[in-house]
Parts: sequence; C-alpha cells; structure tokens
Amino acid sequence: MNFLNHISSQTQYYHLPQPFWLESGKILEGVQIAYRTWGKLNPDGDNAVLICHALTGGADADDWWKPLFGAGKAFDLETDFVVCSNVLGSCYGTTGAATINPLTKKPYGAEFPRITIRDMVHLQAQLMEALGIKRLQLVIGGSLGGMQVLEWAVLYPEMVNAIAPIAVSGKHSAWCIGISETQRQAIFADPDWQNGNYYNHQPPARGLATARMMAMMTYRAWGSFEARFGREQINPEVDDEFTIASYLQYQGQKLVNRFDANCYVSLTHAMDSHDLGRDRGEYFDVLANIQQPTLVVAIDTDILYPPQEQEVLARYIPNAEIVTLNSTHGHDAFLIDMDDLNQMVVNFRTRLQQLVYRH
Repeated sequence: MNFLNHISSQTQYYHLPQPFWLESGKILEGVQIAYRTWGKLNPDGDNAVLICHALTGGADADDWWKPLFGAGKAFDLETDFVVCSNVLGSCYGTTGAATINPLTKKPYGAEFPRITIRDMVHLQAQLMEALGIKRLQLVIGGSLGGMQVLEWAVLYPEMVNAIAPIAVSGKHSAWCIGISETQRQAIFADPDWQNGNYYNHQPPARGLATARMMAMMTYRAWGSFEARFGREQINPEVDDEFTIASYLQYQGQKLVNRFDANCYVSLTHAMDSHDLGRDRGEYFDVLANIQQPTLVVAIDTDILYPPQEQEVLARYIPNAEIVTLNSTHGHDAFLIDMDDLNQMVVNFRTRLQQLVYRH
C-alpha cells in the first residue's frame, strides 16, 4: 500500500545528513521528514508558526485545519511562515514502521524501534534548523500534536515564544494508556499479524479497523452519537443493524485504506511515553518552569483528555490561560468546531501582539 498517495503533491522532503539518535539509544539511518510550508520566512527567521498534527494526521494542515488559514485568521500567511511536518513514526512520508530499513532493504514493520514524543520534537527541531528558522512565534497542536507542543516548550524554551496545547494532558493517564493497549491488542489478535503476512499478503485489516472503531468511541461524545444516530437502523424490515454500527465499520475500513498498522502501534506507544516529568523531576515543578505564554484549550465533552487535565496545565504553567471549546462532539471538536477554535487562537495571538507593543 502506498501511503504517500494520501499526502499533498506539494509536500517536501528533508533527508537528515547524519544518523538520528533516539532516546532509547537506538539509531535510525537515512531519516526522511515530510513537511509542508505556507507563507514566507522573513530575513530574521523569526516569524514561523509550527503546527503539530494528531495521531493519524499528516502534514496537510491546510486541509484538516483549513478554517484557521487566511487573512486575519489564526495563521495569516501575510505575516506568518507556517510549517507542519509529518511526525516521526508515521507513514505519510516521514521515517516510520512502513519505511524501508536501509540495512535490511525491507520495511521495518514491528522491528521499528520504540520512539517517544521527545524523539519527535528533536527531529522537528532539526527540520527547523534546516529551514533557517530561528524562533517560533507559536507552536500549536491537538491531542498527540499537543504533546509535542508541550515538549517544545520544555526542550527548546529559547526558541519558542508561545504555545497552544489543545485537548491534551501533560502526561498520559492510566485511562488513555488502557485505551491504547486495548486497540493494540485488537491489532495483535488479527491472524494476518500473527502469521507474519502483514507485508507479504495484506495488512491486518480486521485488527486495525477494530482499533479505529474503539478509538472513534473515545473521539466523540454521548451527545454527538445520540443526536446523529440514536437508535436508527439501516433497514429495520430486513435486519437489526444499527446505523452507528455501520458508521463505525466504515470508519475502521477507511483507516485501513490509508494507514499502516505497525505505525499505529508505534505511535500509540509513543503517546503512552508522554510525561513531562519523566526523568526531569516533579511533574508540577516541570509545568511551573514553562515560561512561555500558553493558551490551553479544553473541550467540555472530551472523555479522552477531560477538562480537568487542561485545568492542571493552566493552574501550574505560570503564564497560562485556559479557554473551553463547548461542543457536543467530544475530543474531535478541535477538528470539527474550527471556527470557534480559530477565534480563540486569534484572540490569544492578538493579546500577545499587544504585549509586544507595550514593551
């Protein structure tokens, strides 16, 4: 399956000129990063905005966050140089489990080494350097993207002016780790995975589809599904299949058609590694050391990363403010209620600009 068909023809590729060291001590050779840019970098290299995508997303931010692009919007290309790179471990052009291992000449598959959120950010930092970016006016993203945003603030504080973590926590909860493990076990239980037929025959379609169906139940909320589906049946005179069941099956197959199961496993493990306090000391002390102005965006119906987790971020990050995206859609609201999200980011960036003028 050619996953590159799912990214824009405008995507560019950067090849690291040196080996890339992971947190684990493992080394990746010949690392490639797929990325997109919009706007123009100024001579000082300090007008950049970095967008970090979610779990199965890619570099085409102007597709999945289109309402945030434009004059007077969150990402104004008259003033901003916007960058979005496909994350390490994904299958949309950046090195991951679906990539050919230069040593074996076969896809890494399940042999792809464990990666962390910090690995992702360190790789993005090398891309920023290659692009000539000196400072990032804003780093923004939701869910897995929000994890990267927080790590940017800690790993590269001298480079980041402001951050906007959306629908995310500062450390992956037992709830989220449990959900991820359940999804991975669905993939591992697929006969095509167990028989080693993954690349020789076909992807473990049933396992990945089931994992996606589980995920969809955490990306939305009770009210969203109740209003859209209720107890509606497709053809009640013939059988008792409910519309919600058909929808979930469709979403599962849709992911199978565009994503790699080993990458899904790799990225969910990376999300489980997310903990700003890991090997740094007390979690709340790490939050207190984040000095950048911070827009924390909570979603009132999010059952995956509930609002109390964003409230913790806002309470302990000194220059943080919290806003709530009120939605019936749950966790995915940051990809659905985008006009409201855009206004929140615009207001935040306007306040930042006013602070600059005052000083």
